[in-house]
Order: sequence, then structure tokens, then C-alpha cells
Amino acid sequence: MPEARADELAATYKALGDPTRIQILHILAAASDPVCVCDFTAAFDLGQPTISHHLATLREAGIVTSFKRGIWAFYRLNPAMSSAARAAVAQIG
Repeated sequence: MPEARADELAATYKALGDPTRIQILHILAAASDPVCVCDFTAAFDLGQPTISHHLATLREAGIVTSFKRGIWAFYRLNPAMSSAARAAVAQIG
């Protein structure tokens, strides 16, 4: 296996290795529109910095994308995510 592919798979699996991130992906997979970070903080018994850390991990792995609207960040599944990430998210959703 090429090293770049191994690195990509490791980053994907590392990003998926937390129950909160799995729950975040479940919410995103069910959503028809991008989800506000404020909705995640309301859905979990975690502080905003912790939620932001989880979202940043998913974003860095290429599984989610984000954009800002005013002071809020909105998240959605990345339509260009890797095939490995897409297969994993399909099992979550």
C-alpha cells in the first residue's frame, strides 16, 4: 500500500475513533441542510470548545466541511471525502 494511502486511512480512522464524533456524523448524515455548531452544543453535554475540537478533527480528516454565516459556523458532510470515509459514514448514517 502506498504511504500516502496508509496516511489517509489512518487519519480517517483516527477521526472516527471517538463516540462523540460518530454521533456528530450521524446528525450530519441525517440533516438535509448544514448544521450550526450551536445545534451540536445543544445536542451534547459538552462545552463549545470540546465540540469545536471534535468538528476540527473531522474537518482536518476531510470528512466534513464548514462555512461561516455571521458569528456561527455551519457544518456538513464533505461531498469530496475519501471513499474510505464515505463507506464509514454510510454505516453511521
